Amino acid sequence: MADARSSSGDPARSIALLWRDPAALPRRGPARAWDLDAVVAAAIGLADDGGLAAVTIRAVARVVGAAPMSLYTYVPGKAELLDLMLDAAYAAMPRADTSGRDWPERVRAVAEENRVMFAEHPWAARVSTGRPPLGPGSIGKYEHELAAFDGLGLDDVDRDACLAFVVEFVRAAALAVQDAADARAGGQDDAQWWAQAAPVLERVLDPAAYPLASRVGAAAGAAHGSAADPDHAYRFGLDRVLDGLAAFVARGRAGTTPDRAPARPAVAARGPAEPAIAGRGPVVPAATECGSTDPAVAAHGPADPAVAERDHSDAAAAERGVAGPAGRLDALDTEIRRGRRARAADPADPVTSPHPRPGGTHDDTAPGDRTA
Repeated sequence: MADARSSSGDPARSIALLWRDPAALPRRGPARAWDLDAVVAAAIGLADDGGLAAVTIRAVARVVGAAPMSLYTYVPGKAELLDLMLDAAYAAMPRADTSGRDWPERVRAVAEENRVMFAEHPWAARVSTGRPPLGPGSIGKYEHELAAFDGLGLDDVDRDACLAFVVEFVRAAALAVQDAADARAGGQDDAQWWAQAAPVLERVLDPAAYPLASRVGAAAGAAHGSAADPDHAYRFGLDRVLDGLAAFVARGRAGTTPDRAPARPAVAARGPAEPAIAGRGPVVPAATECGSTDPAVAAHGPADPAVAERDHSDAAAAERGVAGPAGRLDALDTEIRRGRRARAADPADPVTSPHPRPGGTHDDTAPGDRTA
């Protein structure tokens, strides 16, 4: 779980401070002996040394030599201060010029830049940035890193997803490094821990019962000198991230993108869609007088209205496809509409009929108040 979240304060105040809008700085009050950058630098120094828990308004005021209450003339609270800290850390990141290099080298450079930033500011890896700080540092970082995916034929959504994939991997790797350091901070390194644990484990573990775990664990431990090596995990993992991106890019260039539903160029030629499904997919061709497009069915007389409606819905659902969350929502919508139609066709249905079956209940809720 993250220790904190960015953009958790007042968005208007935070954005104004991030962009140094003069209107965000009060003109009244005591003389301002320090500028906002000095306050942010003091907070970052505290976080680098002691983590986010060390950053309090009182502690920051002490570093800059101000009274705690006077600090509120610079920032309204800790939430906005955190946004300023994170944006400043992003702005200070080195941004290598990788133009002219192959895309894997560009993406690897982005990963390394983030790894260095997390090493210099470990607290930054513990901030959830689902709502990022919307300042020049954050947006400049985003602009720079998106360019690593130039020339790959990615659309904007995929480009953003690929970048997020890389940065989140690096963030997870940075947290693993921190966790390993925290374990060693207790005064016992991995070799010392294993020297104590191994003899006890040998007395209770039967290698024949766990052959894979015994063999692989011994090999990995001998290779890394510990049960886990965060540096090796990062190098190995980044190579696999790049392999995965390469496969994704290759599928895109080949015109196969299994992560998305196929395009439906024929939809526009089908004519206007039924209002209930307008915008989501095509309708089936108009039925014959007998209620079906199948001549064999038409020859047997009128179709059951409920069956016809069901066939219509099933065909529409098949046309739309069921890949991904959107497909599942379409399928759910189809089932809901099918149920409504079946109930409407049943005069004895206890929900829709004013004359319910014995023992049933009558729904007195107004139609407009019902929810599916």
